[in-house]
Amino acid sequence: MQRRKCLTLFLTGLVSGSVAVGCSREDQTVGSGSTITLTVSAAASLQDALEKIIAPFTEAHPDIAIDYNFASSGALQRQIEQGAPADIFFAAASQQMDALSDKGLILPDSRQDLVANRLALVTAIDSALDITDIAELKTTDINSIAVGEFRSVPAGQYAQQAFQQLELLDTLQSKFVFSNNVRSVLAAVESGNVELGIVYATDAALSRQVKVLTTVPEEFHLPIVYPIAIVSNSTQPAAAQRFIDFLTTETAQTMFTEFGFNAIRL
Repeated sequence: MQRRKCLTLFLTGLVSGSVAVGCSREDQTVGSGSTITLTVSAAASLQDALEKIIAPFTEAHPDIAIDYNFASSGALQRQIEQGAPADIFFAAASQQMDALSDKGLILPDSRQDLVANRLALVTAIDSALDITDIAELKTTDINSIAVGEFRSVPAGQYAQQAFQQLELLDTLQSKFVFSNNVRSVLAAVESGNVELGIVYATDAALSRQVKVLTTVPEEFHLPIVYPIAIVSNSTQPAAAQRFIDFLTTETAQTMFTEFGFNAIRL
């Protein structure tokens, strides 16, 4: 119907000699009978929880479809800066959201911290390593530990902060195996390619091939919060806000906690 309306207006303009009325995606409104597709660029560590949330969201909002784009927060930040289409950015750290905010690329009034997480030190399920305190890495004989890239992967940045606080960076420097997202770190541990890995507690909980040796005390790094906001060039900000609002509901928050995330009082 929308295309037919646009064509009719265009032909009428040709016949009358007047300027045709323009039609754009902005003419699409929630509740118009057509389906709106939102692109949600979200941190890789959110994938399992967000994919489960699709069903109840679609049931509540059948006129809105969700197209997820999962990657590290740093990679998603760069995509948005380069003009890649996105309606919502759901990051694993404040740093990447702050960078977009400084450039005017998100709607500031839409931003909020939605869930929280923790870091865990993991090893293969059959490993003989026995570490009960992250500080023991200073004296434990290991050859490799997988971490997210310090420059772009939030889980890696939090790990770097903890290692700095514990004066472990120099000790572990030659043993780091860097990955471009936290799921790749988990996979490296699962495959046995590395002895240890620093991942989110939520990622560790999903795997039957790794075990958690210890968690990283939260005082050694910045709070692990996941901010969400509408991208400023979204053509569907109203629908995007409805999705964000749904993520704050008890239904969605319960699903997040099932996957190991900590709820933030909203």
